[in-house]
Amino acid sequence: MRKILRLTKREYKASVKTKGFIIGLILAPIFMSGGLIAFALLKDRVDTTDKKAAIVDRSGVVAEALVKAAEARNNTEIHDKTGKKVKPAYLFQVIEPDEEEPETQRLELSDRVRSSELHAFVEIGTDVVHPGEDPEASRIAYHARNAAMDDLRRWMGWPINNHLRRLRLADAGVDESAVSDLFYWVNVDGLGLISVDAETGEVKDAQRASEARAIGVPIIMMMLMFLMIMMSVPGMLHSVMEEKTQRIAEILLGSIKPFEFMMGKLLSGVAVSLTSSAVYVIGGIFVIRYMGLGEYIPYHILPWFFTYMLLAIIMLGAMSAALGSTCSEAKDAQSLTFTTILPAMIPMFTYFLVVKEPLSSFATWMSLFPPFTPLLMLLRQTTPAGIPSWQPCVGMLGVISFTILFVWAGGRIFRVAILMQGTPPKLTNMIRWALRG
Repeated sequence: MRKILRLTKREYKASVKTKGFIIGLILAPIFMSGGLIAFALLKDRVDTTDKKAAIVDRSGVVAEALVKAAEARNNTEIHDKTGKKVKPAYLFQVIEPDEEEPETQRLELSDRVRSSELHAFVEIGTDVVHPGEDPEASRIAYHARNAAMDDLRRWMGWPINNHLRRLRLADAGVDESAVSDLFYWVNVDGLGLISVDAETGEVKDAQRASEARAIGVPIIMMMLMFLMIMMSVPGMLHSVMEEKTQRIAEILLGSIKPFEFMMGKLLSGVAVSLTSSAVYVIGGIFVIRYMGLGEYIPYHILPWFFTYMLLAIIMLGAMSAALGSTCSEAKDAQSLTFTTILPAMIPMFTYFLVVKEPLSSFATWMSLFPPFTPLLMLLRQTTPAGIPSWQPCVGMLGVISFTILFVWAGGRIFRVAILMQGTPPKLTNMIRWALRG
């Protein structure tokens, strides 16, 4: 045990006493959250160039209302309080429809969009007020270079449909002033459940549901664990491979056993991850409390976070060290790196389904599969819905069992492969070494 601790101390100091560790500690969360940071910095930087669009109104009753709505928007919404223009103006040009050659007219307008003379053109069907059996006659077609992501197309939906409702009321002989609340939109507020205070016995009102609490906090916790795994596990593979190819392992194995060598590597990886995660967790708590959002911090989840993280790094790190011991060349290590992080990558592909329905059968069984448990069970526990208390316990037992299995098998592979040179890694060899030792 003394030799394992001495090797762990050596590996830990070699990792943390480098500029690369400090730089990685700073840059890793920036890269992981780069999209959110960029969105926050660039959210107010929008293209304020005026958007010119042509309207071909075959119904004859929509274009005028759309032009008036755009004029009202341009007068009230595109400038901030200082008079600075912060949004583009929408400028519409009404064009008479060509009933004889509509395809030719569409082609001409498309060419005007391609030449940047127009931003888009809109074609309104003849039966848009009272749709009939012909879907083409009641369609509103918006043509642009990137129509799917076009803000002008999204804005047009409300003024057009609001005007169509008024026209339908008038055609039905209903006075709009008699039903002034007809267009009043009532939102459905999301609230939690009613509860009883355990100390006073008083009924507590339901709190308003928060998307940041329901989605943001679980994903941040999961991403932080994923970051710790990515910073530790792949490095073990390359570290073992380098010490093997440079004959350093042969020197070390003159004084320690192969299993002690591997355990030293694993424990140093755990120590480095604890150091990094402690910096992020403590720093994050201070920042969040300073921002006045302390109620979002899931203190009850932090012990689970560190426990899952340690087991995940030991489990995947044992496999990583074992695979590294089978590599004699750098290209072999590169080809096996993906294998070591695959158990952490698969939960990242399914996290949205899990966080959306944490109590579903899919989420439950995925989180109970031991290689996926650390990330997905933590994600489910952090959601406001909560999960049955037995599931984290069963998941923990599964992770502990798999960790013991991975360490046992990895140790047997490591013992055989660490001193072998010139033998490429093969799955059949690894299975034989794990079974026979």
